[in-house]
Amino acid sequence: MALRGLLMDYAGVLTDGPELLVLVERARAAGVATALVSDAHQVPAECAALFDAMVLGPALGVRKPDPEVFRRAAELLGLPVGRCVVVDDQIGNIRGARAAGAVVVHHRDAATTAAEIEILLDLPPV
Repeated sequence: MALRGLLMDYAGVLTDGPELLVLVERARAAGVATALVSDAHQVPAECAALFDAMVLGPALGVRKPDPEVFRRAAELLGLPVGRCVVVDDQIGNIRGARAAGAVVVHHRDAATTAAEIEILLDLPPV
């Protein structure tokens, strides 16, 4: 079953370089649904505009690393969590996403994360 959703953290991931913001644009252009899932209470408007859905702070009544956060964020995209890739820099959040059933990418640096997402989502080359 093809992966059709991308759930990304803000601080520590999207703040790590413009290439990840470009990657979100590429994913959306390829028909991948996108959600920003962050414990931040606000993000820059230009970042928020890149996503189909946004979950900030305790908006869903649960917070990361609770697996329910990732299930509900996927539901906002109309997808089962198992068809989503979750990108986060915190190992606890990665464990929560995996427990929810998502495919996970533990962000360490922008180049590696971008390469992993391109492969998992089968994005066309640039």
